[in-house]
Amino acid sequence: MKVHKLEELWLIIGVVIIGLAIAITGYQAFAKEMAPPSHIETIDPTKVSETPPFNKPGLKKIGDNEYEAVMTLEAFKFEPQKLEVPKGAKVTFKLTSKDVVHGINIPNTNVNTMVVPGHIQTITQTFKKSDRFIMICNEYCGTGHDTMSMQIVVKE
Repeated sequence: MKVHKLEELWLIIGVVIIGLAIAITGYQAFAKEMAPPSHIETIDPTKVSETPPFNKPGLKKIGDNEYEAVMTLEAFKFEPQKLEVPKGAKVTFKLTSKDVVHGINIPNTNVNTMVVPGHIQTITQTFKKSDRFIMICNEYCGTGHDTMSMQIVVKE
């Protein structure tokens, strides 16, 4: 069977594009750690307030300039409403929702994730400059959605 030169060229181009897509996805997943989490932590959304560590939301120091922010999200509010961390702090946000799907975003950072009831979402951010950041819900969660925000203050 003889394949026309143009067909052969397009076949090669198609295989190269597929190979590049697989290579880029693999690089992002393994070298950049941008893969979906492989260990999904779950929680009973009706018992969030009774389940550690979500029964005491807040910020705790876990290492040298390293913090864990345990947060709960529910209809139009974050708990806690404000966090204060020092400049250069690495903060691991541990989040869960009590009611509906929420999305969190901290503008001017790389924090942007979904928080689904029954699941625990973990995301880490290092705050390299002193500033006030606002965490907003970017997934429509009801009529008070536009008021759902909290503040992160990074101090010198």
